[in-house]
Amino acid sequence: MKTRLLIIAGIIMMVLGACSSSDEQGEMKIDYEKYSLNNGLDVILHHDGSDPIVAVAIQYHVGSNREVPGRTGFAHLFEHMMFQQSENVGQDQFFKLIQGAGGTLNGGTNKDGTVYYEVVPKNALEMVLWAESDRMGYLANTVTKSAFANQQNVVQNEKRQNYDNRPYGHTSYVIDKNLFPEGHPYSWQVIGEMEDLFNATVEDVKEFHAKYYVPNNATLTLAGDFNAEEVKALVEKYFGEIPGGEKVEDLEPMPVTLEKTKKLYHEDNFARTPALTMVWPTVEQYHPDAYALDFLGQILGRGKKAPFYRILVKEKKLTSRAGVYNRSQELAGKFSVSVNAYPGISLAEVEDAANEAFALFEEEGITEKDLEKIKAGLETRFYNGMSSVLGKSFQLARYNEYAGNPGFITEDLARIKAVSIDDIMRVYKKYIKDKPFVATSFVPKGQTDLIAEGSEDAGIVEENVLEATEVDQSQFAEDEVIEKTATSFDRSVVPAIGPDPGLKLPEIWTAGMDNGMRIWGIEHNELPLVNCSMEIDGGHLLEDMDKAGTVNLMAQLMNEGTAGRTPEELEEAIDLLGASINIRARDESIVISVNTLTRNFEKTMALVEEMLMEPRWDSTEFVLAKERVINSFPRNKSNPRYMASRTLDNLIYGEDHIYAVPLNGTEETVPEITIDDLKEFYNTKLSPDLARFHVAGDIDKERVVAALGSLESRWEPKEVEFPDIKEPEKPEESKIYFVDFPGAKQSVIQIGYSAIPRSHPDFYPAYVSNYKLGGSFNSIVNIILREEKGYTYGARSSFSGGANTGTFSASSSVRTTATLESVQIFRDEMEKYREGIDQEDIDFTKDALLKSNARSFETLRSLLGMLGNISRYDLPHDYIKEQEEFVLDLTIDKHKDLVNKYIDPSRMYYVIAGDAKTQVPELKKLGMGDPVMVEL
Repeated sequence: MKTRLLIIAGIIMMVLGACSSSDEQGEMKIDYEKYSLNNGLDVILHHDGSDPIVAVAIQYHVGSNREVPGRTGFAHLFEHMMFQQSENVGQDQFFKLIQGAGGTLNGGTNKDGTVYYEVVPKNALEMVLWAESDRMGYLANTVTKSAFANQQNVVQNEKRQNYDNRPYGHTSYVIDKNLFPEGHPYSWQVIGEMEDLFNATVEDVKEFHAKYYVPNNATLTLAGDFNAEEVKALVEKYFGEIPGGEKVEDLEPMPVTLEKTKKLYHEDNFARTPALTMVWPTVEQYHPDAYALDFLGQILGRGKKAPFYRILVKEKKLTSRAGVYNRSQELAGKFSVSVNAYPGISLAEVEDAANEAFALFEEEGITEKDLEKIKAGLETRFYNGMSSVLGKSFQLARYNEYAGNPGFITEDLARIKAVSIDDIMRVYKKYIKDKPFVATSFVPKGQTDLIAEGSEDAGIVEENVLEATEVDQSQFAEDEVIEKTATSFDRSVVPAIGPDPGLKLPEIWTAGMDNGMRIWGIEHNELPLVNCSMEIDGGHLLEDMDKAGTVNLMAQLMNEGTAGRTPEELEEAIDLLGASINIRARDESIVISVNTLTRNFEKTMALVEEMLMEPRWDSTEFVLAKERVINSFPRNKSNPRYMASRTLDNLIYGEDHIYAVPLNGTEETVPEITIDDLKEFYNTKLSPDLARFHVAGDIDKERVVAALGSLESRWEPKEVEFPDIKEPEKPEESKIYFVDFPGAKQSVIQIGYSAIPRSHPDFYPAYVSNYKLGGSFNSIVNIILREEKGYTYGARSSFSGGANTGTFSASSSVRTTATLESVQIFRDEMEKYREGIDQEDIDFTKDALLKSNARSFETLRSLLGMLGNISRYDLPHDYIKEQEEFVLDLTIDKHKDLVNKYIDPSRMYYVIAGDAKTQVPELKKLGMGDPVMVEL
């Protein structure tokens, strides 16, 4: 699952604690009720009737910090087992039940904890409580050898995909192993060691579960639209009889110190550019110094005034960015500096530059405005974090487990507000200045001349692709007997889903401006926030092929100051409003995205207007932006997934099509772009009659229109000619194309061809037709490749498209030695799919898609997405009801007709990025001829 999910909750926690509570800003809190069952389970209820949905989150106070050397990866491995089956929830039924009810679900493990969550329409709440209680209390008997072997292989492939088969993937492993002493709970990775994952036994994992997956080591949180008394009765019914376990003592903080600096290096098989990471040991979360260290990281590394930006990026041009941040966890903390340098840059030079940045910080110090800028944005981020019932449930559960009080916000707030300039300077001197650290130099193969001085080989042992560890699943019987536990009622009965809450579409208002700009809006008053976006049709589509990348650079430069403000001044003005404004280019448009507090809407829009109408065209920033793009090319070439996707685009569109060229250009086009090219594009391709403005939030139509009044009078329309975009031809027969990554631990598979654009009336029907094939966790390709074979962490297929073109693709990253069989499975299952699916699969597709609409309008982001679809593709305001009507009328025959019309594996491109030496000979067995080797 997602091992970083809890980090998101931690960020929300930090934001809550950092917000001001002035009268103007209002009191920021979450109302809740907390109680405990007799078995020790903490229950927290937060009622939010804004939407007919409920989020359920269970936070277990067990992460990889409860493991021991030789038994690493258990917490995360067991997270996977929790989704397999329990005594009363059948194999792979957890996802099917939740998705079939219109819900979404997942889980995440980090060093300190594990969380599971569901968000469902409120009529499915009882079913969720039944399922969650079953895997809490009645799972151990279902951990069979065959099921366990499957997930061992899945997790091993997750490790390959997220760590072993990507640039710099071993960085955290090297740092933690050397920062923390042997045996420290943070000295190993959450994913675990490959050897430990391979050698784990069912008995080991059952023992781990019995000790830590108990009610008295967990918090159950519900947030959303429910009746509290009814929910309490249901919680008691389903969780009350689960026995509590032995008391699980909280671990005491275990901060570490270093006696001397350690420098390690690794020749990275995938890296194309060198990367330096420097890490100092700090303190645990909620320690008084942790708050000041958080501020220190932002002051050193965030924004254009930051010393690390000024020295490493702007002055010395060693990198496009330098990350500086503190991360305090339950037992200890780390303060990190992370720099991915440009090609050929010596990391010794980068280290020297980092020391210069520290010296500049010491020389210039900190101002009160520096603190003000940091705090100004925290209120906005607080509300963004609380904009969903899931965010609220995470927040309450995390505070309860790690601070002992779901209302810890008050204390957290007091500590943040108490941080002073003196505190920040004090922690800098105490933990960073002249203190020992761990540094890693990851450099491309054969470029050890770039490592930092005094570095020693990190000793990373790479997995041999032909000897990849794999548990033999065939040795275990799949029909192992599962013994059921006696319970007070029949838990095998799935609770009935209540009446659907019904679809209530938000009210949309529209307006038009005299200059041709059109406006769509939704008033949503739950939080004092406004999200808006302006989309200007054109973008990459309007570029000349030989100057591809122009619009990307133009958009970047429009963020870098205005005629009346330097880049630093513009950034400060935005920060002091607690707002965010970002201009970016896309294939078919230029997008301006805005997030701000309602009270600051007019001031924020004034800055948007200034950025749009008065770009600075800063020559220094142009050079930096251009260098940033040029130096991204070798990094991209080191990424197998990027290269597979790029190859597929080239094949689908052909070399004469603008969409075959990446949005950021190529090594050939970008060096030739001048700042005058940017100005020319700006002056000739941006017109208000091509602009669509979307707004959602706590603001009415009159106020929005008034705020845009000045822009209406200043921005005059112009003639913009659009090219004629032709639909690419499909190949007459399939062929294999191979991108070589010598020694790759996985093969990235991308299969696809041109399809219909999003604007085509059949696009949504085609999307529906694919759902069972590869559109969800319970899809055919994912169940086979992940759950049955254990070859991958995930497999999907999808239709995607814009106003002009579209594609169909199927993809996965699989164990290298499973490449041939995986490609065969994709091809064969698509062929079978064309023969039709049964009524049960049709019904599942209908339920999953229809019932999920209850979750479609919860957040401002989702509302903006709906407005964007309406304006971009000229859809009616109630297009979702039209989609519902199509799904309701779906039959086996209609589904089969759509699949045969739009999914034809015999005419697709098959792209694989992996180890050519071992896999190209194998792929010849597919009968598609010799694979074509690709170099980009």
